[in-house]
Amino acid sequence: MKNRVFYLVDVNNCYVSCERVFQPQLIGKPVIVLSNNDGCAVARSNEAKLLGIKMGVPRFKIDDVIKKNNVIVLSSNYAVYAEMSKRFMTILGMYVHKQDQEIYSIDECFLELTHYQKIIKNTEYAHQMKAQILKWIGLPVCVGIGFSKTQAKLANHIAKTYPHLDGVCNLDEIDRGVLKHVFRQIDVSEIWGIGRQHAKKLNALGIYSVLDFIFANEKLIRNQFSIVTHRTWLELRGQACIEIEDTPPNKKQIISSRSFGQKVTELNDLKAAVSLYAEKAIERLAAEEQLCGCIMVFAYSSPFDEREKFYKGEATFGFPEATDNVMTIVKKATELMEGVYRKGVKFKKCGVILTGLEPKAGHIYDLLSDMEQIEKADKLLKAWSQIRDKYGSKGISVGAGGLGGDWTMQRSNLTPNYFTAEGMIKINN
Repeated sequence: MKNRVFYLVDVNNCYVSCERVFQPQLIGKPVIVLSNNDGCAVARSNEAKLLGIKMGVPRFKIDDVIKKNNVIVLSSNYAVYAEMSKRFMTILGMYVHKQDQEIYSIDECFLELTHYQKIIKNTEYAHQMKAQILKWIGLPVCVGIGFSKTQAKLANHIAKTYPHLDGVCNLDEIDRGVLKHVFRQIDVSEIWGIGRQHAKKLNALGIYSVLDFIFANEKLIRNQFSIVTHRTWLELRGQACIEIEDTPPNKKQIISSRSFGQKVTELNDLKAAVSLYAEKAIERLAAEEQLCGCIMVFAYSSPFDEREKFYKGEATFGFPEATDNVMTIVKKATELMEGVYRKGVKFKKCGVILTGLEPKAGHIYDLLSDMEQIEKADKLLKAWSQIRDKYGSKGISVGAGGLGGDWTMQRSNLTPNYFTAEGMIKINN
């Protein structure tokens, strides 16, 4: 059977790289980007990694390292990262047909190049992609090439690890003896689809490296692990089992939640927050062209605060008719929050979950449904979505969602959104 060919293209240190595009003075310096509420390090420059700063480490635990080494600390600027990701994916889409591209995450993309093998040379083609992305949007990337998605993912890891590869690793072009040596150096936990628990179980069976896993007995893998792990084993041996998903499946639920910048004790603040999160959930609902049959709201105090008794409250409501009516959903979310609220509780987080989702196009309305009101709601949702697309979430809001307050997410070191008029870089003549 003819081998299939997959690429995994991945932005190096994505959030930091996005910031460096607009602030080139950050190049060569240790930089970290923090998570929501400036809590943990979620992106690190190579210089920061060399200082021993680990992924996910809380900010307060590395304050001494930051001060001693003049580490530059930035808050997550999701609007900028999303726009840069969109442009990154658009460039990659120029190299393949739509059905051969899978947007895996904000900074990763799978491509299948099987049908292009007569007209391209893989390593050259990958270097061309890499150079064009850097030239057009300033993002450095690595490309992994293999006969399956899992091989491509592993090849990408190798491309990042060995600088002499210049950001492109084509497993098919590496000497078999050299490849065995490289695979022996990579821990089995680095394999895509092998989590920590599976890695521990594999270790107990004497399987510690990628090489060990590849040469493990197939019967052992099938008997001791799930079909998913067996599929991973086959993929690493070059048998493509995981297809490109050019159209992501619709979600079974939509969750919108955030931790507060500081603890909330007032009902009005909770209602304003849940109103905001409901609107964000509706944005995603509308983008997927789905209807929601049920809504749940929740709020809870900090489970880590030993001085306060932990409280978690939630409330659910099933709509008589599945809906995407922004007014109806936001109103119900704030009403439900009234039942969740408890006086005296210091709330740390709240959110909204939309469930019972179904495609809007296939929904059959009840004979007694007020179609005139439904059509009005559709027009309202369309107008609301267009305004938010143009002016952002602050351009229009339902109820108290746009008022903000002390509870809003803490981002002390936030850079501008360079894709808005206010955030554009000023050029002096």
